[in-house]
Amino acid sequence: MPANRFSIILPVRNGGTYVKECVHSILAQTYPHFNLLVLDNCSTDGTTEWINSLGDPRIVVYPAEKSLNIEQNWARILDVPKNEFMTCIGHDDVLLPGYLEEINSLIRKHPGASLYQTHFNFIDAKGDKIRNCLPMAGVEFAPVFLEKLLTRGIDVNGTGFMTRSRDYVIAGGIPPFPNLIFADFALWLDLTRMGYKATSLQNCFSYRLHQSMTATTSPERFSAAFEIFIGYLRALRDRDPSLGEVINDHAAAILSYYCRSFSHKLLRTPLSQRHGLTVANWIGKCNTYAQQLGLASFNGSALPGVQLAGAIDSNAIARGLFLLFKKLYAKPIWSDK
Repeated sequence: MPANRFSIILPVRNGGTYVKECVHSILAQTYPHFNLLVLDNCSTDGTTEWINSLGDPRIVVYPAEKSLNIEQNWARILDVPKNEFMTCIGHDDVLLPGYLEEINSLIRKHPGASLYQTHFNFIDAKGDKIRNCLPMAGVEFAPVFLEKLLTRGIDVNGTGFMTRSRDYVIAGGIPPFPNLIFADFALWLDLTRMGYKATSLQNCFSYRLHQSMTATTSPERFSAAFEIFIGYLRALRDRDPSLGEVINDHAAAILSYYCRSFSHKLLRTPLSQRHGLTVANWIGKCNTYAQQLGLASFNGSALPGVQLAGAIDSNAIARGLFLLFKKLYAKPIWSDK
C-alpha cells in the first residue's frame, strides 16, 4: 500500500457542531493517502471525545498539556510528524471530496511550485454559499502575489493552501503575530518566494465566513499585529529588490485600507476598551508606518472618512452620539475580507 502523501492539520478548541462537518469532509476525500492531525487545545465541549469515538486510523489527536492561545496552538504544527505535503484547515471549514485529488494533480503539473491552492467558495454559518473567491491566476510568482495581497486583490485565509512539510519548517511555520492576524499573509508569501504558487481553477473547499478575526480582536492586539506586519514588509523591501518595488508601488493601498477601516472600528469601540488608542493616534501611527516604508506622499488624515472619524472621536459629545446611533442602527461595516 502506498505511503500517505498528505497531512491535513486541524488546530481546534471547542469545535462544536462545525468540527463534525469539517472532519467528515476530510475523511470523505477521494484521494486515500493522507492522515488527519488534530491539535486539540483543551476542548471542553466534547470535541476530542467525539473525534476519538470515530475510531478512524487516519486520525491522530495531539492534545495540549495546558490551555494555549491561538498562536501557541498553531505553533505546534512544527513539532508533529507530518507527511511529505501538508495543509491546515479551520475547524469550521469544509473540504469538497476531490480537494486532495485536485491538489495531487496540481503537484504533478507543477513540481517546481512551493505553494498550491484551489479556488473556493465562501459559505455562511448555515453552510449556504455567499460568493466565490476572487479569481486567481494559475501561476503566480512572489512579486505578483505580494501585489495582490497589498491591493486586496486576492482572498487569503488559513485554509486550503498546500505546501511541502520541509518548506513549512524552513519558513519557520506560521509567524506568531497576535491572534495570527496577517500571519497567513507572511507565511504564504514566504513559501511562494521559495518557488511559485500554483492554483487550480476548480472550487475544492468552502471557507466559512463569520465576523472576521480582525473585527473580534481587541484594538491593542490588532494594532500590535499590524505593526509587526509593517516591520515584515520593511524587512522584505530591504532584502529583496523585486519585492521592494512592489511595496513602493502598492503598500499605500493596504495602509490606506486599514487606516480608514480601523479608525471606524475604534470609533465604534468605547474608550474603556481601547487601552489608550484613539483615532488620532492611530492616524499618527499609520503616517509613521508610511514613512518607514518610504511612502512620502501618504497622509492618513486626507483619506475619505478618516478626518471625520478623528473629529468625532476627539469630541466626547459627538463620540457618545455616534455610539448611540450605532447601537440603534447596528450594521456591520468592518470586515477584512
